[in-house]
Amino acid sequence: MLLALDIGNSNITIGAFDKNELVFTARMKTDRLRTENQYAIELLDILKLYIKNFSFEGAIISSVVPELTFIIKKAVFDVTACEPMIIGPGIKTGLNVATHNAGEIGADLIAGAVGAVEKYPLPAIVVDLGTATKMYIVSEKKEFVGGMIAPGIRISVDALSNECSQLPTVSLTAPDKAISLNTSESMRSGIVFGFASLVDGMLERFTDEYGKVSTVVATGGLSKPIISNCKADILLDENLILDGLRVIFNKNIA
Repeated sequence: MLLALDIGNSNITIGAFDKNELVFTARMKTDRLRTENQYAIELLDILKLYIKNFSFEGAIISSVVPELTFIIKKAVFDVTACEPMIIGPGIKTGLNVATHNAGEIGADLIAGAVGAVEKYPLPAIVVDLGTATKMYIVSEKKEFVGGMIAPGIRISVDALSNECSQLPTVSLTAPDKAISLNTSESMRSGIVFGFASLVDGMLERFTDEYGKVSTVVATGGLSKPIISNCKADILLDENLILDGLRVIFNKNIA
């Protein structure tokens, strides 16, 4: 089996593959103060929860939190006895990066782009709604063409509640109407419909600049409530990055 981990700023997404089949997914909270042993204990508990007698032949990690990368790497080794592969320079991805500085592209974006190449008709636009809101294009030639980054949904919600004393924290459920009649619904309208409009608007700008694409696919922990309120036709694939990690791992052991 293969263990895949995507270390994000808010959560660490975990997936286990039996060949090409995703056996389970789980999440741990990203905590920069936790130790290797603390992460190892939680990871072990998660694996035991989903797999009675687990045995891994390999592991792979993508990370946008550098200070945690090697802590998690050690924790994975402690639990699985596998030395994890880390997405970074020297790793084969099958992807060409057409941006000015390839080293600036986050490991999660690379894994998501590889997942899109593996699973969907190209060219494709990937919409990643997590701690940050990201959108990027993968061309028919398997190139990472470029994209955009905006503040994430949860960051925006927290900032609104923290900086405005009279505004509450609200859920990410859409109200019945955009024109709302109370504070809570007004906030949910602005957040859910507002970010859905951001996605729709940026998709329009992307296709105006690049041209027609064959696929638009969304991923990320906060994508479901937003994408369901978009006007554009967008596929939802919550495991796109994990699938990309699986593909990258296989390319580097062949």
